[in-house]
Amino acid sequence: MSYKTAEIFPGFTLETIVLSEATLRVRHGGNGPPLLLLHGHPRTHTTWYRVAPLLALEFTVVCPDLRGFGGSSKPADHPDHAGSSKRAKARDCVELMRGLGFETFSIAGHDRGSYTAFRCAMDHPQTIRSLSILDGVPIIEAVERCDAKFAKAWWHWFFFAQAEKPERAILADPLAWYGGTADKMGEANFADYSTAIHDPSTVHGMIEDYRAGLEIDWRHDEEDRSAGRRLACPLQVLWSGQDDLEYLYGDVLGVWRRWATELSGQSLPCRHHMAEEVPETLAKALSRFHSLYW
Repeated sequence: MSYKTAEIFPGFTLETIVLSEATLRVRHGGNGPPLLLLHGHPRTHTTWYRVAPLLALEFTVVCPDLRGFGGSSKPADHPDHAGSSKRAKARDCVELMRGLGFETFSIAGHDRGSYTAFRCAMDHPQTIRSLSILDGVPIIEAVERCDAKFAKAWWHWFFFAQAEKPERAILADPLAWYGGTADKMGEANFADYSTAIHDPSTVHGMIEDYRAGLEIDWRHDEEDRSAGRRLACPLQVLWSGQDDLEYLYGDVLGVWRRWATELSGQSLPCRHHMAEEVPETLAKALSRFHSLYW
C-alpha cells in the first residue's frame, strides 16, 4: 500500500510501528512541534499528501492509518465494539507519539478521525496542546440532534450499524460505492485508497468504527457531558462549506460551545475531503492555529 507514496511525502519516513494494542502504519517527517493528523472514512493517511509537506516546514507531522483502517491492524470484534472505540484509538495516538519522543502534541482529525481526536483531547487533557476538528461535531450531539433531515443526508450511519450487510454491499463494488478518481485524488493517494477499500478486513474495520460510534462512543460522550467535562485545550473547528455540516446544524460553532472554553473556526470553500480539495488553505489554517500554542 505504499505505491509511489514516497514521492508525494518528500522527506517523510514510512514505518510500521507496533504498539501495545495495535500495529499502525505511520508516516512522519518535518521539524518543530509535533502535530498528529488523523484521516477520515474511507481514506488512509495518504489523504494528507498535499497538506503534510506544507505543515512539515514548521511542525513535525505524524500521519498514521487509524487502527482498523488502511495498512494498520484490525481490532478483534467485541459485542460493544470496544476495540474500534475512539477511546481505544486515542490510546494508540498517545502511545504512538510517546514512542516518537513526544509527551505532548497538537492534533487534528477529519471526519471519523475527528472523533478520535476529540476523544484523545478529552481523555488525555495533559497531553494535547491544541485540537482541530475538521468536519465533525461530537457523536452525542449528532445522535441527539438527529431528525429526518439528518437521516436522509447521513443515512449511512444507521446502515453501517447493521451486522454484515454493509460489508457485503460495499465489497460488491467498492469504487462504485465510495467513488473517487486518480485525477481528483492524485495517483498515489488514489492507489492507496483503492487498495484499502477493496480489502475485506479493512472495510470491516472501517464499518466497525461506525458501529462503535452508535454504541460505546456515544456512551463515553454522555458520561463526559454528565460529569461536566470540557476540553482543556483550545479548539479550532473547520468545516467544508459545500458539505452537510451547516445544512444539518446551522451554527456549527454553536454546537461546540458547550464542550470548549477557547473556541474558534470557519468554513472552507470545499465539499468534504478538504485535505485533497483545498490543501493550501487548510495547511495555513492549521498552521496559524497550532503555532499559537507552542
